[in-house]
Amino acid sequence: MENHLTGDARYLKRRVKGCTLDVHPTEKALVVQYEVEATILGELGDAVVGERKECQKIIRVKSLNAHTDTTSLARKVVDECRLIHPSKLSEVEQLLFYLQKRKQTNDNQEKKHLTPRDFTAYAGVELDEVASINSIDEYVELLYEDVQEKIRGATLIFQLARNSDNLEELIQNETAIGALARVLREDWKQSVDLATTITYIFFCFSSFSQFHGLVTHFKIGALCMNIIEHELKRYDLWQDELQKKKKAYEDFPESQTLKKEHEKSFRKYQSLLVVVSFLKKLSIFLENKNDMAETSAVAKLARLVPCSHEELLTTSLRLLLNLSFDTTLRGHMVQAGLIPKLSSLLADEGQRQSSMCILYHISMDDRFKSMFADTDCIPQLMRMLFDCGERLDVELISLCINLAANKSNAQLVCEGNGLKMLMKRAVKMKDVLVMKMIRNLSQHSGQTKSLFLDYVGDLAAQISEEEAEEFVIECLGTLANLTIPDLDWALVLTEYNLVPYLKDRLKPGVAEDDLILEVVIMIGTVSMDDSCAAMLAKSGIIPALIELLNVKQEDDEFVCQIVYVFYQMVFHKATRDVIVKDTPAPAYLIDLMHDNNAEIRKVCNNTLDIIAEYDEEWGKRIQKEKFRWYNGQWLEMVENRQMDEAAEPFMYGDDAESFIGNGDILERPDLFYNADGIMSADGAISPEFYNDLSSVAEHFVPTDRPVSAYGFRPDEQFFLNFNNSSR
Repeated sequence: MENHLTGDARYLKRRVKGCTLDVHPTEKALVVQYEVEATILGELGDAVVGERKECQKIIRVKSLNAHTDTTSLARKVVDECRLIHPSKLSEVEQLLFYLQKRKQTNDNQEKKHLTPRDFTAYAGVELDEVASINSIDEYVELLYEDVQEKIRGATLIFQLARNSDNLEELIQNETAIGALARVLREDWKQSVDLATTITYIFFCFSSFSQFHGLVTHFKIGALCMNIIEHELKRYDLWQDELQKKKKAYEDFPESQTLKKEHEKSFRKYQSLLVVVSFLKKLSIFLENKNDMAETSAVAKLARLVPCSHEELLTTSLRLLLNLSFDTTLRGHMVQAGLIPKLSSLLADEGQRQSSMCILYHISMDDRFKSMFADTDCIPQLMRMLFDCGERLDVELISLCINLAANKSNAQLVCEGNGLKMLMKRAVKMKDVLVMKMIRNLSQHSGQTKSLFLDYVGDLAAQISEEEAEEFVIECLGTLANLTIPDLDWALVLTEYNLVPYLKDRLKPGVAEDDLILEVVIMIGTVSMDDSCAAMLAKSGIIPALIELLNVKQEDDEFVCQIVYVFYQMVFHKATRDVIVKDTPAPAYLIDLMHDNNAEIRKVCNNTLDIIAEYDEEWGKRIQKEKFRWYNGQWLEMVENRQMDEAAEPFMYGDDAESFIGNGDILERPDLFYNADGIMSADGAISPEFYNDLSSVAEHFVPTDRPVSAYGFRPDEQFFLNFNNSSR
């Protein structure tokens, strides 16, 4: 067959090749697979452009039953379908016979339709005719007529799209899809019915991920955002209009005019609803989500939260939930004021789950945690925690865990009997997640931390081999946070016999690394107490820590926390002597003094400063090591400069000599030094580099110790006197 192309003297020649037949896997239908070869011919009949495309056609035989004459039906199929060559008549008959005998498991079921779970399916504009996939070209032609004909054509295509079996064939009809996209883009403002129907067609495609490429290609998502923006401007007006017409129709249900007006207003609501639902389907893919971000989707959707229409609110929240996985879009949600809005929806059981999940995503960012304190979110969450039974919603406790990491939120949580109720639930039910929340609460200084004095015994009682490791880890972490001056740690360790437990868990392989690390942190906390440090030293914990340090030397977290224990213990005379004289801990600290990890370097250097202050021999070794290190850095810098001069000889002077001359850098007399410090060129003066600082050392001796391994400020320098004076 040949079709003329407009515009120039060229011809389009199409040929159908390679037709094969098969039966539909679930329906009473034949599937025709064929290949279309399209060639554009020039004026002289020569081929200019050629293309091949694989196509499929489904021929449904609804009337086929046990009494059907398959021979006559096969002849009818071949006569009406030009794709099937008459030579395949016998094959068609055999396939029909197979369908006739095949057991049908769903003969009485209705044809499968796409019905979104989020809301009642849009029924479309009522038409007397039933659409046929074989007439798709006729329906496409209607899209080029006036508005009413466009509505009719779109509605018939919508009937087809609601059956998922037709989507594959529709997607292959590029003319139909392109025409639908064009009409939606150009005419959506002219008719609510037209915009809603076409949007719903694309919504049907969006239910299957393999069709998302098509939706993205025609930029339907961006177009839907424009429709939302337009409808939101009129939202209040048509909402009032809908309520008035609904009331009028309820007062006079027999009035057909009022019924039609109410249905027309309701379709406006449905048009906004279907657009939001369509965007929700698209939002699970990165490209579509990025397009929505560029069109300020969050700010527009925020106007719908809350709204009086339950279905629209539900769909809007689910779309926002999909978008909330993106860090940037979560920031947009906060800017749009969604935190208080979503907090107010926690009281609505129907919207609680989606609202809570969005709030959880927002709470993951530390920047936004404090904003929850200014809403009624936390009191509501606490009521929900106390009202729930044995089973706790994961979303609820996860949100609470995140919010507890903020000091202002923690104070609200602990108000009244908040902490008491949480402790009671955690200990009674051995609830690990509630214990994680309590652990976050315990990290905040001030009044909140002081409240934990009443629960130290309850927490210490959980530290035993009988309890699950996960639960013990959280209890240990909570206790380790309790750096409270009034707390008698020696009494706690003795009363609950914790020292043997702590020592035994330091052996590599005895427990999971998470538990061993919490034990080390706990030891660092209790070592601030004089009597506790002595008790631990006598138990042999220091050698166990050194052995653990050997095993975990590649794990920065373990190294930092073990070194912090040494830092705490060198403050006490009893434990200081054990560490300095009876263990190789100082040598390890010297090796770690120049570690790549900045936190480890800070703790090591300050621990070594204290050791050097109280032990003359170690002081000299530490002094030499520090000088050797800094001098080595300086020599490396000078050598690098010398290499630069070799590459550019006239960089420093016309005589091609640098400031350091041409000799060996190590032969310079002004660089000679002995154990006491640097010697000048004539050897007359031997300044002691570190001892020069002794005159100002006392002004910089810290009065307080950091309460954790990360308590040192990067800009804080501790200068201590290296003389053997007592503290």
